[in-house]
Amino acid sequence: MLEITRLTVEHLTADCVTDCPAPHIAFAVRSDRNGAQLTDAELTVGDWSAKVTGDGQTGTTYKGPALLPFTTYSVQLAAKDDADETAAASMTFETGRMETPWKGQWITDGDYHFTEAKVSPVPMVFRREITTDKPIARARLYATAMGIYEVELNGKKLGDRYFAPGFTSYKSYLQYQTYDVTPFMTGHDTLTATVAGGWAVGSFVFTRKNRVTADRQALLAELRIEYEDGSVEVIGTDSSWQVTEDGPIRMADIYDGETYDATKETTGWHNAAPETLKITPAITAEYGAPVKAHEVMHPVAVTTAKDGEVIYDFGQNFAGVIRMKLNGKAGQVITVRHAEILNPDGTLNTTFLRTAKATATYTCRDGEQEYSPRFSYMGFRYAGVKGIDPKELEIEAVALYSDVAQHGGFHCSDEMLNKLQSNITWSAKSNFVDIPTDCPQRDERMGWTGDINVFAPTALYNFELSRFLEKWLRDVKAEQLPTGGLPNTVPVQGYGFPATMPEMAVDWWGDACVNVPWALYEATGNVDILRAMYPTMQKYVKACRFWAGFGIGKHRYIWHTPAVLHFGDWVAPDVPKMSQWQGRSKYTATASLCNTSGRLAKIARLLGKDEDAAQYETLSAKVADAYCSILTDGSGKAKDEFQTAYVLPLYLNMFPENVKAKAAENLVKLVEKNDYKIGTGFPGTPYILFALADSGHADTAFKMLLNTQCPSWLYEVRVGATTVWERWDGLDENGECPIGDDGTDQMISYNHYASGAVGAFLYRRVLGVEPVLPGYKLFKFAPLVGGGLTEADGTVGTPYGEIKAAWHIENGEMTAEITVPMGTACTVTLPGGVEQNLSGGSYTLTARV
Repeated sequence: MLEITRLTVEHLTADCVTDCPAPHIAFAVRSDRNGAQLTDAELTVGDWSAKVTGDGQTGTTYKGPALLPFTTYSVQLAAKDDADETAAASMTFETGRMETPWKGQWITDGDYHFTEAKVSPVPMVFRREITTDKPIARARLYATAMGIYEVELNGKKLGDRYFAPGFTSYKSYLQYQTYDVTPFMTGHDTLTATVAGGWAVGSFVFTRKNRVTADRQALLAELRIEYEDGSVEVIGTDSSWQVTEDGPIRMADIYDGETYDATKETTGWHNAAPETLKITPAITAEYGAPVKAHEVMHPVAVTTAKDGEVIYDFGQNFAGVIRMKLNGKAGQVITVRHAEILNPDGTLNTTFLRTAKATATYTCRDGEQEYSPRFSYMGFRYAGVKGIDPKELEIEAVALYSDVAQHGGFHCSDEMLNKLQSNITWSAKSNFVDIPTDCPQRDERMGWTGDINVFAPTALYNFELSRFLEKWLRDVKAEQLPTGGLPNTVPVQGYGFPATMPEMAVDWWGDACVNVPWALYEATGNVDILRAMYPTMQKYVKACRFWAGFGIGKHRYIWHTPAVLHFGDWVAPDVPKMSQWQGRSKYTATASLCNTSGRLAKIARLLGKDEDAAQYETLSAKVADAYCSILTDGSGKAKDEFQTAYVLPLYLNMFPENVKAKAAENLVKLVEKNDYKIGTGFPGTPYILFALADSGHADTAFKMLLNTQCPSWLYEVRVGATTVWERWDGLDENGECPIGDDGTDQMISYNHYASGAVGAFLYRRVLGVEPVLPGYKLFKFAPLVGGGLTEADGTVGTPYGEIKAAWHIENGEMTAEITVPMGTACTVTLPGGVEQNLSGGSYTLTARV
């Protein structure tokens, strides 16, 4: 039987509202017959239809008549396979405003002048009474804000998003949201919008800079009502709306939390005033993955600290908010603090939050009531509550992260590795909060490019991230400096470095503009993201090449600008100081230039830019030669020996063929001398196990992977981590924080996905699934046996459907099972040289180990 398992428009299976004039439509099919091939597929949208051939299954662009705004379109798909079995599916999508001029205008409270530094403004509340006297066929609210907002109709929240309109490079792009209010209109309605400071107006980055984008909050909205008689009424924001700051939400700040007074009625209403923004962004229908509520967690333990604070342990570190049900008295104040870890005496450890207060404060009314913060979120495992008898309180926690589908999974015979996989997944969820952040708890939560640069391949094994990453990459492109350098955080939003030094490019951080689109292309087959980012990549590599070009001879290809302008081997555990991490930058930066120029050459070839490709291939080869000639002795020995100095050139194939083996042996010696403990920082950590295993030292790779001594991935697991740490030495054996004066002001996050980049090794080598062609059109299934592991199984989501892979070893024989999605092919390599080529279907194979 032929079955259509997925049909999407702009990567969404439902509820798509788009302003894209040529949306992408994709689908996946499945058959219960091995070897089945799709022979015919036709997409129809209105009067337009298209035969889908080749790779069109992963994305066919609509090329019919111009789409009209405010319109619902039906997508029909008919498919047939080589046995003449057929299947059909349909879905709808909606167009948004499609650049229709807004009749509403930006409004604010003209009397509110926010001048206080390092805090967020009091939330503004807007309202409008609406009367309708005719039957309504369709009603949509289109809304956006300077700040973050929620809208209510007759006291009921619209939608399920948090932190709309989302975090973008506001000077360039601003999203609006669409709400279907048709079923909620009564004829006499009250529309209310609450706008907090958020990223645009509130305090942000660790310097707590506020009013970066606007001096105060503002709202832009239109209610578009289509009546059954065919008439249309548009009610937009203007000075007839009312506004006040005198509502129950007294404080809302990304870092500090939220203060809510349930005894307070909203008063002080007065007319809103038109607002002129300092910026003129393109205002577009939401194109990212909005933040929503996901897992709900309940306390696994409850203790009372010596000061009487009741500590609830939710058993998992995550990003989100608490949700309380309680019986209270008017004026009773409940305070909830949040922390990732406890001090040895059982109290909350909030030291590493730095200036972030991460506190929810709630003033009760009389009786039964519920409360959960709406305009802030915290990174925590523990919540400390004061002000209420625990018998009067029910508390749970809700994970908040972008609405990305988890489509991958890994499991094996080692439970510690399974816990590591869980930790990696939870760190990703915790830091996919509208943008890819570094950490969810302290006064940071910024879009550090270096973190997602190294983590993207692992992230894409675990999650479908097309909308999430494409949105962020749009901002990467917008934030690029005229000289080609890229800010270390995107969106910049008040952060100075390197915006204060606009000539600079920073290796392995700015590299995200090349590596993240490439990872997305490998996972999805979407060449459009490469095409869109190609000019950005070119400018960036040109900037990198410029700063590597001040030497003489081969030194012109060694990128060695002052260490303070690089992060180098960031948080490498074998040296204790930030200055030492940065001091390795000539190695990391030179390898970076080799990698980005070589990858850009591949991209240029894909895009048909052969002349460009030849230039980048030459550059990459010269940089690799310079690295080996100047930074090593020419025979595979680094002049400054540290793990990353070998890992990068081995993984990136920079060594000449005749010295590769010797370089790998030198890396093994370093690893053995370090008792198989990790010694790499951000640039080397994703690749060290590959560098070892792929050069004939799989035994060493497995010993490092399975090491439980500090520093190692499984040390964190052994001492109770539920997420990946920023620093390998975050806690000692006694659960204390031994970080000394390393130059980072005791920087430590216990929820930081960068080192979780090892997850790609779990999928690609241990499980054995790796793409050969983009989108897994062709992929390998080649399990790497080692470390005493006896089995592994997992799933990998692809545009064509789900890969299921499993293997187990018993009595010296491996039994492997693989499900190959219809429309793809798989090359299987099992121990002992057993090889087989498979098309779509499910298979079982065996081999002697």
